[in-house]
Amino acid sequence: GFQLYLHSFVVTKEGEWAVVQQGMNPNERMARRYHWLSSSLRSFMEEPHTSVCGQNQGQILNLTDRHATPTKKGILELTKETPDKLMREVSLILPRHHEVKAEDVNLKRLGTSLILAHETNVADMESLLLLEGVGPRTLQSLTLVSEVIHGTPSRFSDPARFSFAHGGKDGHPFPVPTSVYDETIEVFDKAIRQARLGDKDKSEALKNLSILSQEMEKGYTPNNYFDKLIEHERSNSYKYGGKTVYGDAQKPKGKGGTQLSLWDE
Repeated sequence: GFQLYLHSFVVTKEGEWAVVQQGMNPNERMARRYHWLSSSLRSFMEEPHTSVCGQNQGQILNLTDRHATPTKKGILELTKETPDKLMREVSLILPRHHEVKAEDVNLKRLGTSLILAHETNVADMESLLLLEGVGPRTLQSLTLVSEVIHGTPSRFSDPARFSFAHGGKDGHPFPVPTSVYDETIEVFDKAIRQARLGDKDKSEALKNLSILSQEMEKGYTPNNYFDKLIEHERSNSYKYGGKTVYGDAQKPKGKGGTQLSLWDE
């Protein structure tokens, strides 16, 4: 999104005024300018800008558009509803269980993210060389986080899928792998800082993770790997500093590591 800054504000002796406001996209390092002129202003709530200058980004949500009046009324009506009524409405579209189940996620989409991370030789991928040194488990998280940032709305029909990036504090679908969590933040933080200096190579590499995952998805048929995935993550959670509100993840007793296959057998 764009971060807004006041660029200039001019007032005449007669009381007329003009404002040039700038919205900066920190990722693209591009600006959009909003021009306000008191002589043409009729309302601050409905189409107040004299002009908006910038590259066309397609359809956007503009609540100051005169056609957005029904939407604004709907938002105001929601603020008048009691919380318990709103929660009853929400429960109609959410699963009536807390744990993550196979039917809550698109196994094809989740599987390709995992294959990219665990069954692909990343060193052979030119577009991902900038992520050299990142382990498979962190790459799994980076791929899912990348899709949250760069994915289109149609990719979010099963939001439970993204819980497989960093687990949950209650242990569902598995404990939070704190070392992976920290490394994911570090990688994105470094990419953001470099992008602000004009070096977008690392941020582009992170964006390519979601693109590659979607390309792999086209030829992938998943098997019934979901239960094995949960067992695998929970069994190995201790290796990544796994934590829940109930305590630290423990190494399984008398049990070897689980083997996980994501391909149809």
